[in-house]
Amino acid sequence: MPAKLPLLSSDAADSPIAYWRDHMISRAAFLRDAVHIARQLPAARFILNLCEDRYQFLAAFAAVGINYQTNLLPSSRATLHLRQLAEDYPDSQAIADSDIERWLASKIVDNAALPVPELPADHLMAIAFTSGSTGRAKPNLKRWGELVSGAQQARQRFGFNTGLTVVATVPPQHMYGLETSIMAPLLSGVCIHANRPFFPEDVRAALADTPPLRILVTTPVHLRACVEAQLIWPEIAFLISATAPLSPALAAQAEQVFNAPVLEIYGCTEAGSIASRRVQENDHWLLYDGFHLDGDHLSGAHLPEPVPLGDIIEIYDKDRFRLLGRREDLINLAGKRSSLAYLNHQINQIEGVIEGVFVLPDETATRTQRLAAVVVAPDLDERQLLTALAERLDPVFLPRPLIRVAQLPRNETGKMTREALLALITGASSCTKIRHDE
Repeated sequence: MPAKLPLLSSDAADSPIAYWRDHMISRAAFLRDAVHIARQLPAARFILNLCEDRYQFLAAFAAVGINYQTNLLPSSRATLHLRQLAEDYPDSQAIADSDIERWLASKIVDNAALPVPELPADHLMAIAFTSGSTGRAKPNLKRWGELVSGAQQARQRFGFNTGLTVVATVPPQHMYGLETSIMAPLLSGVCIHANRPFFPEDVRAALADTPPLRILVTTPVHLRACVEAQLIWPEIAFLISATAPLSPALAAQAEQVFNAPVLEIYGCTEAGSIASRRVQENDHWLLYDGFHLDGDHLSGAHLPEPVPLGDIIEIYDKDRFRLLGRREDLINLAGKRSSLAYLNHQINQIEGVIEGVFVLPDETATRTQRLAAVVVAPDLDERQLLTALAERLDPVFLPRPLIRVAQLPRNETGKMTREALLALITGASSCTKIRHDE
């Protein structure tokens, strides 16, 4: 690997890099913005990049690298998480969209061409954090050479090239969002839409804003909402989904609604994206070039050392594998074994259930472990749900409590954290106890 690698790919020098506030931003203008922001950044080793505007995040992300500083990419905007980051990284300063807007407003207009900066391959460009879905978020170091290699692999797999425009519903701080909507425009020549649309109509409007050869980068939760919205969608080259496996039914519906292939990425914060598939073709995941699986450990490509995967996998051949579930999903109650993935599948097969999830609270000195479930089923009561589950599950796996809610708690990437689910369960149990005491 060369000692230094360019910040921008050389084969897309004259192409736009972003659609921002109703106009296209050229790569030359972006570079001037990034260099200007680099001069304004606080003198800290770590910069907590909280920008939500995707173009401003992109410019700040690059500026931090130009200064040889490191981007901190929080997995959540929760006050507790940000406070923990400030404690763990005392030599850090946070920046937000308002800072970037103020700095860009002070920039003197200058259309002079700037040389593309080169960054050391071993420069610590970012620290990404796990979602914290099973506990406290863990840091993962991302060096510039590793990010560049990952972008090159994604480009090879998905055909990311000049002329494509990415509309993404995922935050750029998330590893999936970082690779597809930040590293892709830097190293693959694609253009990004600066907004982060949330509701289906916002997604449709963002896609309509961009020229043809559009890509929608999203999650199963957003994709389901878009499929059910009954909108007329602009022409799309293809869609990419990640953060959770798509069901074959949803994938089929999405391909029909959007009249485009739906592709999936499999990865983790520790390794980035490592494989892809089109669920309508088969359920096997195809590894990116250069990766190797040895049991449940991933190695090769740009990884400095093997990475243990959090999922149980079945290796089909040297390039392909199937997912069987999360390791922490395996449960043993009263000598009987099952998995949360299996239980979740069963509750979601009940007619009238929109969405449901099981969770196993921690065992305490005064309480043995007992499964709980949180479910969205507006037309079913608790008795009906338990009766339907009793037809599908051994009695030991019937949930107590079973909590009905209007919607499941999800973070910015559509994931449900264990912490949020346990808070719901604890709150519901407390209310039940109060009612009984009354």
